[in-house]
Amino acid sequence: MHLDVATLRDFYATPLGQIARRILARRIRSQWGPAPGETVASLGFGTPFLGSYRNDARSFAAFMPESQGALIWPPASPILSTLVEEGSLPVRDNAIDRLLVIHCLEVAEQVTPLLRELWRVLAPQGRLLIVVPNRRGLWAHVDTTPFGYGRPYSRSQLDVLLAQSLFTPLSWTTALHLPPFDRSMLVRSATAWERIGTRMSPRFGGVLMVEARKEIVAPVNGKPARAKAFRNLVTAR
Repeated sequence: MHLDVATLRDFYATPLGQIARRILARRIRSQWGPAPGETVASLGFGTPFLGSYRNDARSFAAFMPESQGALIWPPASPILSTLVEEGSLPVRDNAIDRLLVIHCLEVAEQVTPLLRELWRVLAPQGRLLIVVPNRRGLWAHVDTTPFGYGRPYSRSQLDVLLAQSLFTPLSWTTALHLPPFDRSMLVRSATAWERIGTRMSPRFGGVLMVEARKEIVAPVNGKPARAKAFRNLVTAR
């Protein structure tokens, strides 16, 4: 079940949500770097994290699933957000260079068709970045934040899903190592929590982040068959 878009917006307006937004936005920017002349898009609720790419990218779109609802974004500029069916994005094949998927995969009704649609719209050299609740992390087990809803994933589960949908993971990381409680002391020390958690217990971050590339040729499973030699050859008439 998708959270309502207003619930997501309200969470990122809280002190804890603002810290989470800053941490994730820095990680995304560090992972991707600038994207001059490229097409950048998000699916789910990616607007808190990709604002800086409006100045870099050639074109930008924020796709919001119909079961979640959509906000007008940005409020004071030409609108870049649009309501979509998550399994049928309104863009041509190979159109998107950078695609962020957040607050989406864990609540999708049909995960495999969704991933196949992401494969369709991503450019051959494009970069897909997925952020999901980490099954090992505390955030997935506390429903006071959006990361406590839907299906959390382990790295192995997400790895299998990506392989089945013709994606190859390029890098893995975790984020949100501070406890998911809106307490002033925790919020003030969020930077220290994140630094220590990343170094000491990286597997237990609140979210998993995986960057993947699109595979054009499907992998061959199993061992190749041994070729048989023809011994009695006859001239064709």
